[in-house]
Amino acid sequence: MIILDNHFHVDPNNGIFLEAVKQFYRAGGTHLVVVYKSAHDYGFPGVRAEDFMKAMDFHVKLVEKINSETKVKAFAVVGVHPAEFDYLARNKGLEYAKNEVMKALEYAQKLCLEGKAIGIGEVGRPHYEVPQEIWEASIELMKYSMALAKDADCAVQLHTESFDEEKFRELGRYIKEVGIKPYRVVKHFSPPLVKVAKEVGVFPSIIASRKNIEEAIKQGNRFLMETDYIDDKKRPGAVLGPKTVPRRTKEFLQKGLFTEGDVYMIHVENPREVYGLELED
Repeated sequence: MIILDNHFHVDPNNGIFLEAVKQFYRAGGTHLVVVYKSAHDYGFPGVRAEDFMKAMDFHVKLVEKINSETKVKAFAVVGVHPAEFDYLARNKGLEYAKNEVMKALEYAQKLCLEGKAIGIGEVGRPHYEVPQEIWEASIELMKYSMALAKDADCAVQLHTESFDEEKFRELGRYIKEVGIKPYRVVKHFSPPLVKVAKEVGVFPSIIASRKNIEEAIKQGNRFLMETDYIDDKKRPGAVLGPKTVPRRTKEFLQKGLFTEGDVYMIHVENPREVYGLELED
């Protein structure tokens, strides 16, 4: 059975790295979308475009290591986290930060075009309050990321504040404005608003808590599952532990909350639509 976690971090400096991947595998997981964490976490200053580029290259190498040293098949997503932009804007000025991050995002697109990554992310806007000018610039960068993904015909994974129906509709307007294919836009850490997401053209990636997935599957199987596992020894199991997606998938199948068709759609068909991945043997 193919089981994919759509948003998983690894950190060889602060976390358990390959051991987390092996825990995922032992629980029944087969495929990972491994998302860039931050330049700082990877040991780079994060003050110039080149720092972010080096951090993305480092991330790609981590994913290659997973593929060569474990039985899990991993795929890279690279970008600049909105918190990194916020930090840079506050310390170096808004225009400087925007220019450096845009150059870095163009490099993320290049890695996608070269087949080293399958998407740009996580990008978007901070999940906490920031000055209005930083908020507006973050939206500008989010749209720029979507435009880059559109031109590369790749996915974009969005990090945002907590979402509700109204914010999904706002995001839907940006998608139309940019002209990106709707199924390429993934809302990471999505609430289980599967019907609304489909209506506005967003692909929800839902945190795999029991409550979230129960609510999501009532509305349909057009979603991905994720842990947002952070891989930090100081915060073990945050946000969810590496075993969660395979365990939850198998539990729901055994209880009859998922059909075999649901599992196939969530873990094979939906990743194929979003990323163009062929996960079957």
